[in-house]
Amino acid sequence: QVQVVESGGGLVQAGGSLRLSCAASGSIFRLNDLGWYRQAPGKQRELVATISRGGSTNYADSVKGRFTISRDNAKNTVYLQMNSLKPEDTGTYYCNADGIRALYATPFNSWGQGTQVTVSS
Repeated sequence: QVQVVESGGGLVQAGGSLRLSCAASGSIFRLNDLGWYRQAPGKQRELVATISRGGSTNYADSVKGRFTISRDNAKNTVYLQMNSLKPEDTGTYYCNADGIRALYATPFNSWGQGTQVTVSS
């Protein structure tokens, strides 16, 4: 079983910053791609940013230049530094972890429960 837990959400004024963290735990042999997604009320879940095990990153156009994704492989943790936040960044932010389980070396893809980010204008 692999657990993914996000933290760091909250309420912030437009122009402010937040840092999200996501820790994966359990029977993990290796983490591969890690990603952040978000879902606004009434909208579909969308990709925010992803990072490979080697550190290659990918961002949604709407967050390029404002958000930075990073990871600590030793801690099985991924971060999302969000600067210059806008009201349209409001939503529930979900972490996704892709990797290989320690038991039987089977692949997994796990989602966290989400953390709320609210940006007031």
